[in-house]
Amino acid sequence: MIKELSDLPEGVVGFEAAGTLNAEDYRDVVRPALQRAHASGEFRFVIVIPEFHGMTGGALWQDLKVGVEHLHAWKRIALVTDIDWVRHMTELFGWMTPGEVEVFPLAQRDEAIAWAAGSDGPESGTQDRSA
Repeated sequence: MIKELSDLPEGVVGFEAAGTLNAEDYRDVVRPALQRAHASGEFRFVIVIPEFHGMTGGALWQDLKVGVEHLHAWKRIALVTDIDWVRHMTELFGWMTPGEVEVFPLAQRDEAIAWAAGSDGPESGTQDRSA
């Protein structure tokens, strides 16, 4: 299940994902929010994952399509989770993601949102801010 976060600054799109993700989550929640955000020309994205039980093949396909369709619009992606393997996979493969990627623990949700909303900063690439 994916739900859109409503308490974000202007220009930041965010979601909380939990359980098993499916294609309908992307069709009904993610795609409409990204279409609204696309008017600004760039995506500043926050994804909060308190628990994760996998994704269906359809969800994986939709996730890939969302990334490719707007390849040059991704500015910053803040991943907020305490799930170790998700954190480590993001650290290993985040360089493949367009834009800057930062990983934050759940306790630093507000910092993740502020980072995603920021216009610049000295850091780029995949960072883990839990250290």
